[in-house]
Amino acid sequence: MSRNTDVVERLIAGWEKRDVDAIMRCFTEDATYVNVPLEPVHEGTEAIRAAVEGFLSMGDEIEFIVHHTSENPETGVVMNERTDRFLIRGDWMEAPVAGVFELREGRICAWRDYFDASEFTRFQAQLES
Repeated sequence: MSRNTDVVERLIAGWEKRDVDAIMRCFTEDATYVNVPLEPVHEGTEAIRAAVEGFLSMGDEIEFIVHHTSENPETGVVMNERTDRFLIRGDWMEAPVAGVFELREGRICAWRDYFDASEFTRFQAQLES
């Protein structure tokens, strides 16, 4: 396993432990994070921290099940295919996700997650019911 893949795995472990500080240590100060196709793009660690805290507050448990990981060490890009799971009010909500992580000097400088927006809409509907 490479150093860049290791950073992405530490990020995922931080999510599962619900440890915002551990998550944030994985990012450069000028990092960006976006859930495609949703807005906004979160730019900088302050905005990313707010987004992470928002997601962590959604559920009682979070689990990222990684199915595949690939990396291009020459470009510093790590990609994974995973299922993100949130335990909300006793029910697991799941979404298939493809994540793209760009790393610079051992930290994430850009993170894009791609998923079906209808999954997010379904999550919101369940939260409001």
